[in-house]
Amino acid sequence: MFRSSKTYWALALFASVVLAACTAPPAARPQASASAFVISAIPDQDPERLNRLYGKLSDYLKAQLGVEVIYKPVTDYGAVVNAFRTGDVDMAWFGGLTGVQARLQVEGAQAIIQRDIDENFHSVFIANTASGIQPFEDISGLTALKGRTFTFGSESSTSGRLMPQFFMSQAGVALSDLKGEPGFSGSHDKTIKLVEAGAYEAGALNEQVWKARVAAGEVDTSKVIVIWRTPAYYDYHWIVRPDVEQKFGAGFIEQVKKAFLSLDAANPAHKEILDLFGAQKFIETKNENYANIETIARQIGKIK
Repeated sequence: MFRSSKTYWALALFASVVLAACTAPPAARPQASASAFVISAIPDQDPERLNRLYGKLSDYLKAQLGVEVIYKPVTDYGAVVNAFRTGDVDMAWFGGLTGVQARLQVEGAQAIIQRDIDENFHSVFIANTASGIQPFEDISGLTALKGRTFTFGSESSTSGRLMPQFFMSQAGVALSDLKGEPGFSGSHDKTIKLVEAGAYEAGALNEQVWKARVAAGEVDTSKVIVIWRTPAYYDYHWIVRPDVEQKFGAGFIEQVKKAFLSLDAANPAHKEILDLFGAQKFIETKNENYANIETIARQIGKIK
């Protein structure tokens, strides 16, 4: 009797637990819609700046979207593309080249938002003043780089490698024409510092970063100067995975767009985010805007 009584109560307890689990309200159970919206970005600047920027952006998006938003920093450009491909990241801030690379690996991925400056973006070529290279207006002036030491930014940077190399090729300057192998600094900030220090005679980088660092007094313009500004091209943009609407519900992508489009420079908190992005506002974009980037990337072998 004792054993059967224990068995009875054990079974009764088990049954009550199962029943409670089956009848618990939805909020008590883990739901896919309750997962975090994970964002990331190419590490094109100093990590401290990026952590500040994306920390503030994450807080803003969390308030606008009503979901947890987590910023996932990465070590290099390729890591962002890989994280986006595997689904470890739901949305990422890419340059033109990395954006194309990411979309080619995730069917249905969409370029949705860019800054106002990204539809007419520019790179700048800079030189150490001791090199004697003088500023020029025409692309043919890039021939002055022949026989000089030169550094790009990241190997996968649109503004710090892809487009500068494209314009060099248009001017008849091959990488083999440089003095030694070209450098790859890893970021726009480092490119400035390397050329300023004389480690390389010249380099190329994102114009927006150059202007921001000069305005902040972080560049010794007696040692490094802009020698040429490239023609305009499309560059940075946000790309979102197509499966976010399965995770967060139909219409979520439009909500993300609206959140960015609602950033208003007249609002001090919004202005801080926009200033960190170097923009006045965000605007919509689409995959087709980066067709030329893909073409150029295939021409120089960055996309097979």
